[in-house]
Parts: sequence; structure tokens; C-alpha cells
Amino acid sequence: MKKIFLLLTFIFCAFSIKAQNDLDVLLSAGVEDAQRFASDYLAPGTNGVMHSMNANWFNSAKVKPLGGFEISVIANAALINDEDKMFNLNTADYNNVQFVTGPSIQNVATVLGENDPSIFVEVSYDDPIFGSQTTEIELPQGIGEDSYNLIPSATLQGAVGLGSGAEVKARYLPKIDTDEVTFNMYGAALQLEFTKWLPADKIWPVALSGLVAYSHIDGSYNLTESSGIEGENQRLENKTNTWLFQLLVSTKLPVFNLYGGLGYLSGKSESDLLGTYRVTDGILTSQTIVDPFSVSSDVSAVRGTVGAKLKLGFFRLNAEYHLSEFDAFSVGVNFGFR
Repeated sequence: MKKIFLLLTFIFCAFSIKAQNDLDVLLSAGVEDAQRFASDYLAPGTNGVMHSMNANWFNSAKVKPLGGFEISVIANAALINDEDKMFNLNTADYNNVQFVTGPSIQNVATVLGENDPSIFVEVSYDDPIFGSQTTEIELPQGIGEDSYNLIPSATLQGAVGLGSGAEVKARYLPKIDTDEVTFNMYGAALQLEFTKWLPADKIWPVALSGLVAYSHIDGSYNLTESSGIEGENQRLENKTNTWLFQLLVSTKLPVFNLYGGLGYLSGKSESDLLGTYRVTDGILTSQTIVDPFSVSSDVSAVRGTVGAKLKLGFFRLNAEYHLSEFDAFSVGVNFGFR
């Protein structure tokens, strides 16, 4: 249950939970090796989040008239593919890591997967007293079956018509601030209906529009209490920024409508392991590492959308599906005027 909560709020925190007992030996192998592993391990999770958080920015190509508004409660989920659960670890790319058994190239779990059976590696390091030393560790597991093959997200969204075929939107997830996790998400969008600018737009059977949306995530996970590594102010921080550009089309019926679109999603997620870490080498010696590393992942993907919306007075309900590198689906409960 704890892992599911963290997945809902901060996907890269799963790395902290699953890998915190192995961080000191990974750092003993060298910051470069630890950074390389963290980059491949985290990327599918952060990329999936960027797809999930950008669902349901629209439920119609028809914009609201001046003063019209809509408040929405939105739940999204990106689907996890089998290829997102594993990555190819080649020890030739590492300085001080070798598999205990098997070939030098093996598939190992990402933050979204699970090693079954467990996979062990041998990490080598230089001890100033005893010379070259090795230790055996188990590679971190991911969230595996606990994810139900979904990367969920949720948000509150508001939309207001500005007139002249324009509508602005804003979305926000109330800040989560606990002893371990701090998380905040917000975004804004502008939608322009092209058919509003054409002659006799009221007789058109469909509406055509374009949308530009920006989304942002700030998150921090406190490692100091849970980590077995001595140090201070240990934390994992993340900043994620995305842009969505979408062309939309929808029917213009009073009660039930279909909508769809073709768009482009671009984004970057940056995760920083920060704080002071006193890494033990053998029994007698240690080294202090400050702010060990940063890793990032990028999304650049075309996205197709199909959806349906039911309107009953002030109450509206919509559901949609997205086809992209991470397929996603979403439902929205909406309350609006005009």
C-alpha cells in the first residue's frame, strides 16, 4: 500500500524505497556507476508519469462562450508495457560492477518491474588499507505487480471561456507535505476554436480547435531517516516540465458527443540525489560524498486521442483513451455552466 501511495504522488520515490539499502555499495562502486544505473532504472517511470499527467486536458473541441466555466475532477492512468519493466544492463558500460552469475549483458528491473529471481552483482572498490575489495549486492527491485500495470495521476481542473473562440484552463493538485514526501503539481492551457472564426460557424457539424498546455511537478523525498547511510539532509528531488500541442475535433450535439485529436508531447524530468553521504569502504575507512548525482529523462512523442462526453445540464461525464509511447486512459467528472 505504501508503494502504491508513493506511485500516485511521486514515481521516483519507489527508487528510494527499493534501493536505499544498496545506495552505499552502489556509491562505493563510484558515483559514475551509481548515476548510470539510476538513469536507466528511473527513466521508464518518469516518462510514464509525463504521459499520465497530460491526459484529459480537453473534452471537446468546442470552446466555452464568454463567462462559461467548467470544474473537473480528473483521474488518469498510463499503461505499463512489458518492455518498460526491464532494461538491458551491460557491465562493459560500468567501471566496477559485474554480474555474479550469467553473461555480462542481462535484463534487470526498472522502477516499474521486478527481478524474479533476484539478481546479484559484484561491486569492486579500492580500500586504502586492504587494497582492491569486492562485495556482493542484490540489485534493487521495482514496484512490479503492486503497480497493477498502471501509472496513475489525478488533478482538479478549471476552464473559463474568454469569448472570440478562446478558452483558458488551469489544473492543480493540492500540495502533499509529509515528513517523507513533498509533492506539488500544476499546469495551464490555452484552447482556440478555429471554427469560431469561420463564416456561419453555427451550421458546422463539428468544431475544430488547437490547444497548448504546460504542466509542472515539484517533488522531494526525505531519505535521512530511512536510509542506512550516515549523513545529513539526504533527499531525492524531482522537477518535471512538459508541453502538449494538440489539434482537436468534436461533434456539436446537445447531449452526447465524440471527440478526438492528434498531438505532440514534449517533456523533461530531472531527479537529483542530494545531501551528504558517508560511504563506508571496508571496515576502517569511509568517504564523504555531497550531492552525488543528477539524472534526467526526456519525452518526445506523437499522441492520438479518442473520447466521448455526456452532458446532462450542469453535470458532464467524459472518458478518453490515448495512443502513444505510453498508452493512457482517463475519466473526468465535470460541472459546468454554458
